[in-house]
Amino acid sequence: MRIPLLVVGLLFMFSSLHAQVKSLQNQIEQLIQPKKATVGVSIYDFASKQTLLIHGDKHLPMQSVYKFHVALAVLKEVDKGRFKLEQKLHVKKSDLVPGLHSPMGEDHPNGEVDLPLSEIIRYMVSESDGSACDYLFRLLGGPTQVNAFIHQLGIKEVAIRETEETMQAKGNWDVQYTNWTTPAAMLDLLKLFYQQKILSKRSHDFLWKVMTETVTGENRLKKLLPTGTLVIHKTGTSGTNKEGMMGAVNDVGFIALPNGKHIAISVFVTNTSEGIEKNEQIIADIAKLAYDHFARAK
Repeated sequence: MRIPLLVVGLLFMFSSLHAQVKSLQNQIEQLIQPKKATVGVSIYDFASKQTLLIHGDKHLPMQSVYKFHVALAVLKEVDKGRFKLEQKLHVKKSDLVPGLHSPMGEDHPNGEVDLPLSEIIRYMVSESDGSACDYLFRLLGGPTQVNAFIHQLGIKEVAIRETEETMQAKGNWDVQYTNWTTPAAMLDLLKLFYQQKILSKRSHDFLWKVMTETVTGENRLKKLLPTGTLVIHKTGTSGTNKEGMMGAVNDVGFIALPNGKHIAISVFVTNTSEGIEKNEQIIADIAKLAYDHFARAK
């Protein structure tokens, strides 16, 4: 029985694509192999539908990456009519948690200010504001509600259990590991968001915009890409313990390619003693390898 030429062509194409992504995976694995860190990677090319996973099923701490999840949960409530983006919310002085990274607190040190919900989300995502994050947790009813929402989307391999205040408190090193995701689950969530299967177009476009305005992580996904490359992303960073180890240096999101298409990418550098500059360089190198690979793919 003769196999139709169309089938032969499709089999050849799929085999070629698999070989190409395997080549990229080998490059990334060679890059991370000597590092004193666990590096989880997930990449998806929306044009070719190729997927790459390294430590895809490993539970890795998110740190502030979970602010993306919180933003999705808040915006879903906006879509339901519970809140409005332009709605003014009162931020008390007690809402500004001492010790947390908080540009909102720097801009309004005495609190007692009414801010649009859109601005509080922007603080949380674009500037990774811890006080803004915990404010929105309280608005939703706590981390448990966000965790349940993400699970309802079908993303099960993720856990959101603790607030920024709890996670960043002194002596609470281990608590960061209770807010975890697998790289595979992170990729699934990014794909759902990109394909506009979670939010209304207005809410999707708003979050996409504030993620393009992210000011953290300039030396991560963005660093080695051509000038002007659009990166839509959310970072996460832990402190350093007394042994000199960082729990998490992360960056997740989307990179625009020259052809107008995008890749989704997440890089989690975990339990690393490489130091912040080298950790960020790992992310930058992986992003450059991925960009170069898919930018030249036919």
